[in-house]
Parts: sequence; structure tokens; C-alpha cells
Amino acid sequence: MTDSAKLSRGDVRCSSCEAVCCRLTVVLQPEDHVPGYLTTYSPEGLRVMRRGDDGWCVALNSTNMNCGIYETRPSVCRRFMMNGPYCKAIRAEYSDPIAVSDRHQAIL
Repeated sequence: MTDSAKLSRGDVRCSSCEAVCCRLTVVLQPEDHVPGYLTTYSPEGLRVMRRGDDGWCVALNSTNMNCGIYETRPSVCRRFMMNGPYCKAIRAEYSDPIAVSDRHQAIL
């Protein structure tokens, strides 16, 4: 079964999640208590989770592909619904970057 077919069936589980959401920009809220060395500011001046040169959130444990600050993760990460529509869309884009590139070209 292709990854696309699995995504459409909703087969995303903690054991098979690729943590693709950890490539998204995470805007921190005042109630979030994330250590300063894990954060930065966006060009718009918003406090966000810092990302490494590879594009992944710096709090991601890349060996296990899970959050290194799970217990104190930002509120937006707590609200992100694994296997929800947004999760599936992000995973589909990640697994087929050529289609995403083509779609962006068509929009331009």
C-alpha cells in the first residue's frame, strides 16, 4: 500500500508518525514555558520554536522522532490533532514534495 493510500485511510499512529508537524512554524503563546534557547523570533516579531538547519524543531529527538519537551510542549502542539485533517494534509505534502511544488507553480 502506498503512503498516500495509508494517509487517506487514516493509518497514522504514534508508532508510525514521522513527526512531520515538527517542521511547521510553532508560534508560542504567553502561557507557554519553553526554555529560551529553544526559541527565536519570526521576521514578524512573533516568538516561535527555533528550527535547526535541517528544518526540524530543535526540541525534536531525531533518534526517536518524538518531542524532547513533550511534558512542557507549546500549547499549539498540544492542540494539534494527530491523524486529523491538517495532520493528513501536512503528511501528504511532506511525502510528495514534487506535487506540492507543482501545485505552488500552478498558483503563481
